[in-house]
Amino acid sequence: MPTIKFNYADRQLSLPNKKQLKAFIASIFQKEAVQLSSLNYIFCSDEFILDINKSHLQHDYYTDIITFPLQEEGEAVEGEIYISLERVADNAIKENQPLINETLRVLFHGALHLCGYKDKTKNEIATMRQKEDYYIQTYLNQPS
Repeated sequence: MPTIKFNYADRQLSLPNKKQLKAFIASIFQKEAVQLSSLNYIFCSDEFILDINKSHLQHDYYTDIITFPLQEEGEAVEGEIYISLERVADNAIKENQPLINETLRVLFHGALHLCGYKDKTKNEIATMRQKEDYYIQTYLNQPS
């Protein structure tokens, strides 16, 4: 069974049904036929993620999520996903979405990156969004 952890760098987040959510994230990897070993989500502030963006990616801007694959080629996925809770809240307002939907979007977005999905071209972005929407609706409509 893969290990999925939720950690908090400098921000707290109340996620309902954490056990169910972790199991669902693991199921995304199964559905995408990607072996998962471990996944570490780190919820943080804009400033925390900006520091990571600058130091590791040489990008000087805020972002909602940064995903780092940590496994060697051919091994089961190990990853770290940093999520700015401030960006998620702002994006929920901009996109007129409930906060839980936008939170699920970034959680699943990072998992999908680790499954091999990209989001640089229009086609890649469209595919990523379609997958995110599918998994959000599947998660929200499952029995609790």
